[in-house]
Amino acid sequence: MRKFKEKFIGDRAFYATVLAILVPMVIQNVVTNFVSMLDNIMVGRLGTAQMNGVSIANQFIFIFNITIFGAIAGPTIFGAQFYGKQDHEGQKQTVRFRILMALVITVIFALIYMIFAEPLLSLYIAKDDDPLMIAETLRYGKEYMRIIMVSLLPFAVGQAYASVVRECGETKVPMYGSMAAVFVNLILDYGLIFGKLGMPKMGVAGAAIATVVAKFIEAAVVIVWAHRTPERNRYIVGLYKGFAINPHLLVQMIRRGTPLLINEFLWVVGVSVVSQCYSIRGLDVVGGRNIANVITNLFGVVYIQIGSATSIILGNKLGAGKMEEARDTDNKLLLFSIIVSITVSVAMLPFVYIFPQLYNTTDEIRALASYIILITAVAMPMWAYTNTCYFTLRSGGRTGLTFLFDFVFAWAFQIPLCYFLSYHTDMNFKLLFAIITYTEIVKVILGYFMVRSDLWVQNIVDKEEV
Repeated sequence: MRKFKEKFIGDRAFYATVLAILVPMVIQNVVTNFVSMLDNIMVGRLGTAQMNGVSIANQFIFIFNITIFGAIAGPTIFGAQFYGKQDHEGQKQTVRFRILMALVITVIFALIYMIFAEPLLSLYIAKDDDPLMIAETLRYGKEYMRIIMVSLLPFAVGQAYASVVRECGETKVPMYGSMAAVFVNLILDYGLIFGKLGMPKMGVAGAAIATVVAKFIEAAVVIVWAHRTPERNRYIVGLYKGFAINPHLLVQMIRRGTPLLINEFLWVVGVSVVSQCYSIRGLDVVGGRNIANVITNLFGVVYIQIGSATSIILGNKLGAGKMEEARDTDNKLLLFSIIVSITVSVAMLPFVYIFPQLYNTTDEIRALASYIILITAVAMPMWAYTNTCYFTLRSGGRTGLTFLFDFVFAWAFQIPLCYFLSYHTDMNFKLLFAIITYTEIVKVILGYFMVRSDLWVQNIVDKEEV
């Protein structure tokens, strides 16, 4: 027991350090997701077609968001380690690369969404649904998508800045940015969706406009703070005096970052493919999953941010050459993530039946949403463990392993199984959903052995002699 405690339980100073990084990130994302939840509920009060249209459109915004995270993940690995060894010039060059990647990806996705909006939205609508409901869902989805695309640019650039601010240990500023943004978002949602506070009643379009304004505010807070405090953000000095990047560093960021970008893109596309497979079971499934995902995302913020904190903490230690300390820290973080996620799962249970009642939809959709919330609550500790494993592997630059960890599991196992059960069997959707959700146990086993191998324990900025 004593050995177990020494290996997996940290002291008070350890948890104080973890919580100092983690809590502002959790607050930031809880506030953001809470307002997204209220936004979703307000749209859901308009009707099922509006709710489904916005939900489907947000599937594609989600793909963009995760792709941005993947694009900046590679240079962030280097940035965290540069910060650990106090190499501000190296860190500055990683920021330049992040901004460039964010801009390029934004242009590509904006063009795709502008040209192919209707065909993409149609992928999530079963052809045997009510024709009127199909037409209404498509109409509201296109209306929302046309406006929400404006938010792609501030989100992308804002995330590039927020990633470097966080890797320096400053997690409060992005939190303040999100809090300011969500306050404005909430006010505009209420006013523009329902025509309150002297604003025009715009319904779905109003929800989209509110989100766009909020994204600009969120990005502005972080960007302005970074440039106005150069003494705390040494990388910002001369950031835009030329956009030169050391060729060797550029090659290494591309080499290690490309698998992460591809992995994140294919992972999120895989999530969307699974959603598409579910959606052929009808718009009731789309509606039920939309309601359930809102509350699951709100509670899931905690384990997701533990993963992000893991990447920052381990990256700084590896960059400083503290290999044994990094191993020891990771053991404690893995157990911490499981214990916290079990607590969060229990806290979700009262919402299983209460939350779906907030929506103006059918009893069938509410019942299905309750079931999905219950299944995902039970699965959350598994997701917490695999998420922390993923960020552990990523902190040491083992992007090839992370690619195998996510991509192979999703595309070689989970997606084919979901496709087969959805398209080629008459299996009840509830059983189908439970089977696909709990395939995560396979990933838990893979993550255990990958982390235990210690292949991730390396200092890439010294190794690559950047």
